[in-house]
Amino acid sequence: MNFTPYWLDTAPAFRSAAAGDVEGHYDVAVIGAGLTGLSAAIRAARDGASVLVLEAGRVAGEASGRNGGQCNTGLAADYAGLVERFGTTAARRLHDAYTAAVTDVEHLVSDEAIDCDFRRCGKLKLAAKPAHFRSLAAAHTLMNDAFGAHTTLFDASGIRDEIGSDTFHGGLLMPDAAQLHVGRFGIGLAEAAARRGATIHEHTPLTGIDKNGTRHRLATPRGNASADQVIMATGASRHGPLGWYRRRIVPVGSFIVVTEVLGRETLDRLLKKRRNYVTSRLIGHYFRATTDDRLLFGGRARFSMSGGRADEKAGAILKHGIRTTFPELEAVGIDYCWGGLVDMTRDRLPRAGRHDGIHYAMGYSGHGVQMAVYMGGVLADRIAGRADRNPFRELAWPAIPGHFGTPWFLPAVGAWYRLKDRFQ
Repeated sequence: MNFTPYWLDTAPAFRSAAAGDVEGHYDVAVIGAGLTGLSAAIRAARDGASVLVLEAGRVAGEASGRNGGQCNTGLAADYAGLVERFGTTAARRLHDAYTAAVTDVEHLVSDEAIDCDFRRCGKLKLAAKPAHFRSLAAAHTLMNDAFGAHTTLFDASGIRDEIGSDTFHGGLLMPDAAQLHVGRFGIGLAEAAARRGATIHEHTPLTGIDKNGTRHRLATPRGNASADQVIMATGASRHGPLGWYRRRIVPVGSFIVVTEVLGRETLDRLLKKRRNYVTSRLIGHYFRATTDDRLLFGGRARFSMSGGRADEKAGAILKHGIRTTFPELEAVGIDYCWGGLVDMTRDRLPRAGRHDGIHYAMGYSGHGVQMAVYMGGVLADRIAGRADRNPFRELAWPAIPGHFGTPWFLPAVGAWYRLKDRFQ
């Protein structure tokens, strides 16, 4: 098995990284060259700003290149709970932001001519139990009536026309979701930012930041620079002086395998419409076909951090999930296996705003492909003085009690979720 993410292994190299030392003064400094940071860098450069991007590793090498390649409409949070918490108008605003985020990705792909297999395919949420189907039916009514979502509900018989598996009791289709090759998308964003004048340093972690008058001073192992405005786009990063953010983000491991090439005939039986698929369990799965006719299959296989033996153990669990979902793939070979960190918030809603004079956006909770791109644009707009379209600007973001960055409580959370999955 290859433990490099499939997306990164099959993407071109980034050829426009800056050489030499970090130095000089910039209008905007972006910390993190994932989808949030690169989206912000492109927008700020388009506005005529001088832009510096500092990345601790490689471009799009962490969460932005380690996900399922799904670009979904619909929130991670419960819709009925959103309405109860915020009211229908505010909940509709949050829903609309997720829908607009997919369009943002589509426009960037088109405007910057990024070859990444972007395709509107729809997201199908699959009911793992009869009770889950009843919940999806209620969500279908609420989303269509209150949010104008145009979802389609399939019962147990209708779902057979969508997926070649006898495991599910129905499903809810959100038609506007998309999929893409996130590795090529991330590299394409980086090349576009560099083409527009951004200076991008890979393997250059931020080691210190302070303010001198109106300027922020940035320290790295390769030199120092300064900037008028700073965007923190680090997600669940473990590098740098990010203690305030780490107390509010829980890094949760998410793991993925990609099979050997299955062939078009097999995938025509199993994933007839080539959609994005997500199951309804708390510890569920997400999967899709790749354009070279493999099955990508992921989930929260283990409640642990990603890396080393954890990825390998998770791969064995996910292979069992493939066999359970698609019994004819009992003997399928696995070519890729990897993990990454999802930047989860307590309520699974993103946060974006300003802290100590620094702009930030993170906490996408498994919906980062589209929301990272969208929120990067929101931050660039805010810096440029345009109206704030941040849908999360009024959400408080208190620290998680007892959490200082290392998620010591994940095994207990996993045990609780498994118990709920068993009885709900």
